[in-house]
Amino acid sequence: MAWALVALIVAATVANDLIVALGMRRHAPHVDLSPGPLARLFLALFRKRFVLASIACQAVSFFAFLALLRIADLSFAVPATAASYVIETLLARLVLGESVTPARWAGAALVAAGVALLAA
Repeated sequence: MAWALVALIVAATVANDLIVALGMRRHAPHVDLSPGPLARLFLALFRKRFVLASIACQAVSFFAFLALLRIADLSFAVPATAASYVIETLLARLVLGESVTPARWAGAALVAAGVALLAA
């Protein structure tokens, strides 16, 4: 049951981060932080499907994490859900077309090794 919750948390977290990145790339390239434009930005963002989907994914991730903490130790839950970093690095390259440096790939590999140690 714990690993199923970890998978749900990772999937929801990855979906959230990917949706936010895609949504923000489709929005204005710069943000004016003065009160008027900032208020209009928030209103515009909350009418976007990407933002609403992102909020839903965050909610799923949060409540699944709460459920995981009921049945597993924090020292297991937090490192196990770090698998999202590995998947997000891969999707940043494949879906978003980002340039991922060798150092970032090495970092993702180290995180993957840590998650694998938890699974053993």
